[in-house]
Amino acid sequence: MSDFFIILIQAIVSGLLMGGIYALAAVGLTLIFGVMKIINFAHGSFMMLGMYTSYWLFVWFGLHPYYSLVISFIVLFILGGLIQRFLISRIEHTEAQNVLLLTLGLSLALDNLVAFLWTADYRTIKPTTFSGTAFIGEIMVSVPKLMAFVLSLLLTVGLYLFLKKTDTGKSIRAIADDIEGSHSVGINIRRISLICFGIGSGVIGVAGSMITPFFPVSPSVGSVFVMTAFIVVVLGGLGSFWGALLGGLVIGLAESIEATYHPGAMQQFVTYIIFILTLLFRPTGFFGGKSA
Repeated sequence: MSDFFIILIQAIVSGLLMGGIYALAAVGLTLIFGVMKIINFAHGSFMMLGMYTSYWLFVWFGLHPYYSLVISFIVLFILGGLIQRFLISRIEHTEAQNVLLLTLGLSLALDNLVAFLWTADYRTIKPTTFSGTAFIGEIMVSVPKLMAFVLSLLLTVGLYLFLKKTDTGKSIRAIADDIEGSHSVGINIRRISLICFGIGSGVIGVAGSMITPFFPVSPSVGSVFVMTAFIVVVLGGLGSFWGALLGGLVIGLAESIEATYHPGAMQQFVTYIIFILTLLFRPTGFFGGKSA
């Protein structure tokens, strides 16, 4: 096999692995938007908090980030529920920009609070398990990224089954389709909205834990992912669950291939080019309908 094809396959593998993380981040975002029609700019900050949760559990107790996923989910679920109950619920029925500005301000507050508590220094951890690289022929695969990819797919499928098979999941889907009709048949809109926002926050917290073994932890790390998550959501279709998964893989592939052949700032350039072309020629995304 020629060097060109080896490098190309290597870029594809790396892109797919990172795309799984993007997809998981976007799934939580599209769940919140699809049900509550809330554009949550604090989404990246929740991911950052998930990373710090796993980081400190590793530093204090030696707990591997992949073992602390449940704790990260619970912490961010509770935090998301509290934010929905005491902040967002008070203004969610007002002008849409009010919620947008609230979540933006919340993001800035959380980022600066973490910087005050733990400084803005970059922190890394080096777990002894699920680390290093493996080779498939001549292709190098990062074990932590592979684990994160597999866990992302499992969590995405698990969330899909939760929405399809459980009573709470069916209530979430009902609210997304028709909030007035859901209220008329006795669904507790406030309770389901709280659960939905909590799940979306918990999922992005889990995504943060998954990337902790191979991505530096800092108060500003959320801003790296939040814009990509929004692009993935738009690419897949606003409110589309599987669209977010496909969009994440597409963006991961595009970034990896572009970074391989044109290192530097062009990696982000190609992402925004895809975003702009999608808005121009397919504004509803891959799986978005007229409502999107």
